[in-house]
Amino acid sequence: MKAFILAAGFGTRLWPLTEDRTKAAIPVLNRPLINYSVEYLASHGFREIIVNLHHQPESIRRALGDGSRFGVSLSYSFEEDILGTSGALDPLRDSLSGDDFVVMNGKIVTNIDLGAAVAAHKQHDALAMLVLKENPKLEHFSMVDVDERGRITRFAGFPEQAVSAAATSSFADPGSTASAEGVPLMFTGIQVLSPRIFAYIPRSCFSHSTIDVYPRAIEAGEPIVACISNADWFEMSTLSRYLEANLRFMRKEGQSVIAGQGCVVEEGAMVEDSVLWDRVVVERGARVTQSVLADGVRIPASAVIERAVVVRREMVSEVERGEFFGDNLVVQI
Repeated sequence: MKAFILAAGFGTRLWPLTEDRTKAAIPVLNRPLINYSVEYLASHGFREIIVNLHHQPESIRRALGDGSRFGVSLSYSFEEDILGTSGALDPLRDSLSGDDFVVMNGKIVTNIDLGAAVAAHKQHDALAMLVLKENPKLEHFSMVDVDERGRITRFAGFPEQAVSAAATSSFADPGSTASAEGVPLMFTGIQVLSPRIFAYIPRSCFSHSTIDVYPRAIEAGEPIVACISNADWFEMSTLSRYLEANLRFMRKEGQSVIAGQGCVVEEGAMVEDSVLWDRVVVERGARVTQSVLADGVRIPASAVIERAVVVRREMVSEVERGEFFGDNLVVQI
């Protein structure tokens, strides 16, 4: 069985960190984010992995190479024009038509039991098995409706008001109740697909799986089945989620700061709950809290940076938001 990682996105919500790399290449604990996806798939026995590319493609190629150091064979699918979450599969029809396959986002870190999802997919002869989880904090993820058979019936809008409920058991049977009452379900970006899915993917154009493909398949009576998990899952498509995920990982290791190669925090400077990429310098008397400092950033003496992302001014071609502070662009989180 092959696997496909979606890594072509622009990472607009992660700007300016994605100015010089795609979002799947941003560092998490000093390693490119996509490395975790490749290792995750390898740990579940996948040996052939395809990664799609578009924005800053070399940042992914540098991170992964040919896959040999992960024990896998990696190939790349470059998109001249970005094709979307299902359109990305269209050029790979021949390669992926021989067996079921897995598709996952390259912007997540998780320990979801993928083997259980694959087994459930085969048991139910599903067109697609989507791994879902509860969204008790009502974060900005589309809601997914599931019926009493465990089939997905609709991809809805975003949650609007707070709901408090406990998480479900580790992996609910797809035929059981999808969620505790009132708690919306969200898609994790992990899915097991039958080659039959290609009958619903438009050819040679942009398409999005939850907008253009799954609704058509559901209307045709195809089984789009849910697998519910409460395993660890971190999605890093916004500056806030990226910082919070890194802080959780660091605290688990008893750390409050992660620093890349060549970083210097001068005597008298204070750095707390922050992520420092490579070659960062924090000068004497500066204070940095709950922030992300990108490659080569120098924080001048006595400066105060709080809950912000900082990149070098020279790296930014067009300013979308934030303000310049000396040689840096500072964007509040």
